[in-house]
Amino acid sequence: MKSLIRSTKISLVVALATASFVSVAQAETVKVAIAGPTTGAVAQYGDMVRAGALTAIEQINAAGGAGGNKLEAVIMDDACEPKQAVAVANKVVSQGIKFVIGHVCSGSTIPASDIYENEGVVMITPSSTAPQLTQAKPHNFIFRTIGRDDQQGPAAAKYVIEKIKPKKVAVLHDKQSYGQGVATSVKNALEAAKIPVVLFEGINAGDSDYSAVITKLKSQGVDFVYFGGYHPEMGLILRQAREQGVKAMFMGPEGVGNKDITAIAGPASEGMLVTLPADFAADPANAALVKAFASQKRDPNGPFQMPAYSAVKVLADAIAGSKSTDPTKVAAYMHANAFKTPIGTVEFDKKGDLKSFKFVVFTWHKDATKTEAK
Repeated sequence: MKSLIRSTKISLVVALATASFVSVAQAETVKVAIAGPTTGAVAQYGDMVRAGALTAIEQINAAGGAGGNKLEAVIMDDACEPKQAVAVANKVVSQGIKFVIGHVCSGSTIPASDIYENEGVVMITPSSTAPQLTQAKPHNFIFRTIGRDDQQGPAAAKYVIEKIKPKKVAVLHDKQSYGQGVATSVKNALEAAKIPVVLFEGINAGDSDYSAVITKLKSQGVDFVYFGGYHPEMGLILRQAREQGVKAMFMGPEGVGNKDITAIAGPASEGMLVTLPADFAADPANAALVKAFASQKRDPNGPFQMPAYSAVKVLADAIAGSKSTDPTKVAAYMHANAFKTPIGTVEFDKKGDLKSFKFVVFTWHKDATKTEAK
């Protein structure tokens, strides 16, 4: 009998030790690629996404990880160039990385997303707003924690129609997926409201002289200009337009809402209107999070920091909730559940888009600050 008891105790100890070992073995380091521009003309937007994603990873790891799994950031630069984004996506796959926060620019995100979808990699972009990303074809692994341009464009147009009431509008764009898409959305909404769009034209991103299109603005006598694109071009157009006597009001999407537009346009940036996500850093509920950013010398203010933080939190919660690091199970959990994040409650529709997201119109000032437009 004593021998039997002793044997049973030994078996129990071995079983507990084995269970403990299995539990430890199941925890793993989960690599998360943070894909976006670290170089190039719009690297500032990549900085915003990295600030949010890295802060989230640090806080999640400090709290025990994603379902006990440690997250490890892998920074990848696509320079917001489509070809380079494809190279990054292939690198993600070849390295066996199963989760991506990014990409940043829609023109890069769209081609990269095809690779992720085909290879079963979960991608969450906190900044790409082009509708084509999710509506062109069915997706299971592609998500975003920001609204779409067919939400942003109408929000901008509604403000213009109700508050500005211009007589002649010019709508310009940079001929790229994001810029042309949001510009077209604005144009369609304005025309539906019977506001004349007398000029709809693309400019070449990267040019240094926009005199030709500015001459057209003057000849058409426009009193309002909407530009779909990014801050380097908007800044130059603003500055050169003011230098040539154009007094029209200007407006752009979140791609122009960068403090560097003031460095480019100077005083001409005063009064520019811009649609941006709500100022999540000013939300009292995020006060502790703002301090966490500050402790790492990161700026929490900007359109993409909090959506990027939220993207990582959703991913971590889905890994914990699904009790798996299998992308198929994680993606299914993301589609089926709601998540509490710094940008509010996040719920995805079947395409991976947010069920709701609000864009706010702000007035930009020459000191690179902004105030909500009235």
